[in-house]
Amino acid sequence: MAVIKNKVSHDCFNENSELPYELRISDFQSAMQDIYDFFFDVNSGLVDKGLARLDEMLRPAIMSGVLSDMLTASLAKHSRTLVENSYFNGHPDLVVRGKYPKDSVKAGEHGIEIKSTRRTGGAVDTHGARNQWMCVFVYLVDNETEPATERRPMKFTEVYLGKVEIADFRKNARGELGTRTATLHGKGIAKLRGSWIYRD
Repeated sequence: MAVIKNKVSHDCFNENSELPYELRISDFQSAMQDIYDFFFDVNSGLVDKGLARLDEMLRPAIMSGVLSDMLTASLAKHSRTLVENSYFNGHPDLVVRGKYPKDSVKAGEHGIEIKSTRRTGGAVDTHGARNQWMCVFVYLVDNETEPATERRPMKFTEVYLGKVEIADFRKNARGELGTRTATLHGKGIAKLRGSWIYRD
């Protein structure tokens, strides 16, 4: 079975996007292609050994976490002004270079939070409502096509980047053992979707 490498569809980008922090459409194109190249390389090795593809092995929550971390690192590499937040589990994921000591901040205002989800439309849980620039990558994993050897590679279908505020969120009720989360409510998600970068 031959592994297929996905390619970013350049004509699916919104060239009229207003991007903060000197970001360019090309930064997103390069970051997304970096992910496609990585999965092609890893999956080629796995399939050659008769194993399942990485995107089939990982549980959805882990897959989203891996993608978010990889996209953060790749956007930092291609961006002119943003770097990874060196504070472990700090917010936001990307911060303005030199804005914080050692580019490290537990909870900062200057930067972009990166999320990824399989949910069409970009609705994603966060650990709390904040005033922030939020970027959401929506992706698709083919776990249904049979035989499995004919499954399509993971692909990004939507990317959103918008400035949201605390008032744009709703708090999610959780049980005693659950972690408190917040999600953009109807008007909040509509605001984010109005700032779309990529639709395929």
